[in-house]
Amino acid sequence: MKALVYTKPDEVVYRDEPDPTPEPGEVLVKVAATGICGSDMHAYHGHDPRRVPPLILGHELAGTVASGSRKGDCAVINPLITCGACGYCESGRTNLCLSRELIGMRLAGGYCEYVKIPERNLVPIPDTLDMVHASLTEPAACAVHTINMARMQSARPLSELKTLIIGGGAIGMFAALFLQNSGNRHVTVAETNVLRRETLEHYTQCDVCDPSDGSEIDADAFDLVVDAVGGGVTRALASRVVSPGGIFMHIGLMDSKEGLDVRKITLQEISFLGIYTYTREDFRATVQHLADGMFGELEWVKTMPLAEGAKAFDDLANGRISAAKVVLLP
Repeated sequence: MKALVYTKPDEVVYRDEPDPTPEPGEVLVKVAATGICGSDMHAYHGHDPRRVPPLILGHELAGTVASGSRKGDCAVINPLITCGACGYCESGRTNLCLSRELIGMRLAGGYCEYVKIPERNLVPIPDTLDMVHASLTEPAACAVHTINMARMQSARPLSELKTLIIGGGAIGMFAALFLQNSGNRHVTVAETNVLRRETLEHYTQCDVCDPSDGSEIDADAFDLVVDAVGGGVTRALASRVVSPGGIFMHIGLMDSKEGLDVRKITLQEISFLGIYTYTREDFRATVQHLADGMFGELEWVKTMPLAEGAKAFDDLANGRISAAKVVLLP
């Protein structure tokens, strides 16, 4: 099969790879669409020691089941493989499973023609949802899980909270749209890339700002802050602008640099919550949210052939793409 393989830092190569062979309990899926995640870009730059080249990256995908009893079905792949038997899995917190694996990290991912996956990780696609939009389930589910967890932390409805989202990539975009379409009219998105700011301004009704332009965001100004970047500089920004008694949701994993103001978090009783992916229930619910139009028409998604994947990665790395999400098509 053809695959886009991460071979060394700042290089992915489109080449022939052996077809995967499903193990017992697994099925083969013919990939129709696979999104490029920020974590894939992190790996591409050689910044993720868990992703060792040569490796087929990619964990945001949809396709057609090519083997087993569900052959011919259209499905989204939940890329988070868990044991299903530990206390976390049995209580519904599957994302905390100590045996969890994510395809495209150690296991081969979805930038290819065929991928193998446990059959239990298949989620049916409604007839109203096309493959490209279905492949957005994974990043959208991350946003849904983030906002759901924030709702559980908040003493007031989320629609009342003045909110800042740091980062206008896919998770930031989905979080903004989810909040906006749930009744929140007080959402600001901070994004440094001018092309992405234009996309946000066009496809959302959120306020959009450039946190690097010298105009400082007021301190203590936001009841809810979502850091969808996760760098030292964004943690410092979030720590400064979150209000006393506010909520700071940290989902990005760009680096481990300093920036978190634990003194302020302590003295002002700020709720800080780290977020990792989503639960199975979040994932299934997000498929339906996409089918129901919760996130709008999704016209801000850009598609490119898998064969042009090297160009897609290079364009994203150099800020030449305005889309919050690029999806590769085998």
